[in-house]
Formats: sequence, structure tokens, C-alpha cells
Amino acid sequence: MAGVLSTTITFSNIFINGCRTYISMVRFSNLEIIKMLRENARMPFLQMARALGVSETAVRKRVKKLEEEGVIRRYTIEADYRKLGFEVQAFIGVDVKPERLIDLIEELRGMEEIVSLYSSSGDHMLIAECWFKSTRELKEFVKKLSSTRGVTRVCPAIVLEKVK
Repeated sequence: MAGVLSTTITFSNIFINGCRTYISMVRFSNLEIIKMLRENARMPFLQMARALGVSETAVRKRVKKLEEEGVIRRYTIEADYRKLGFEVQAFIGVDVKPERLIDLIEELRGMEEIVSLYSSSGDHMLIAECWFKSTRELKEFVKKLSSTRGVTRVCPAIVLEKVK
């Protein structure tokens, strides 16, 4: 995957003006495209091409290749949960009895409070990103999670501010 992301392709554009021939070498990387699409998944290819100084066709082909290789898996949105009435974002570390891990992951996937769920090698076996309308809801969820069979420890951390 690292090779795919760091690949830079060189395009030669030949322009003939009277008797003069100009060759311009244009380079852009897959990461530049990924960065633009992360900022705006609906960005038109023409706008990306202008920002990169290449043709729309070059961008279109590169994006198609990234999709085919599985680098770009889907196009999505970033929801502002606060505008939907959810004021509390928390990352919750969950420790689990190893023999219950697979079953618990399936159970947690079905919980609507959990926006994202990660398996981790750090302090906790699982990390859940959650949104709540209040700290009271968070407290109730932590209590519910703590009483779930196989859960040995629950460690919530409230997000104060998203900085990047």
C-alpha cells in the first residue's frame, strides 16, 4: 500500500507553437489527490486538475486507478453531530476477556451510540468513538457497556476539541 500512495507519475505534455515545441513535465502524487478528496469528496476532477497543474483526464485516470487498487474504497461525508443535537463526543477504551472478543465486537457493531470501532494494540483491546446528547447519556452508556458479558474495563475520554 505504501508504494501505491507514494507513487508519482510523470506526464509529458507537448505543445507546438509555430516552429517551437515546448515540453512540460508535470508531477503529482497519489497523496495529493487523496488529500483533496478527504477535504471534499465531491471535488470535480477539473478543479483538482487545475490545482495540480495537469489535465482533467490525468486526474480522472489516476482516481480510477486508485479505486481499482482499493486505495479509494468509498466516498463519504463528515457529519457534524453537534448540529444533530449530540454535544458529547467520547473515545471509550474497552478491555475484554480474549475468549469473548469476536462476539463482543459483533455486539458493539450493533450499538447505535458507537460511530466507529477499532481493534487496538495499545492500552485497550477496543476503542469506540461515540456521540451522546449529554454527559448523562454517556454515563448511562458506560454503565451499560460495563455490565456487558466479557467486558472487564471501560475507560471513557471526552473530546474537548477537534484540532485536526
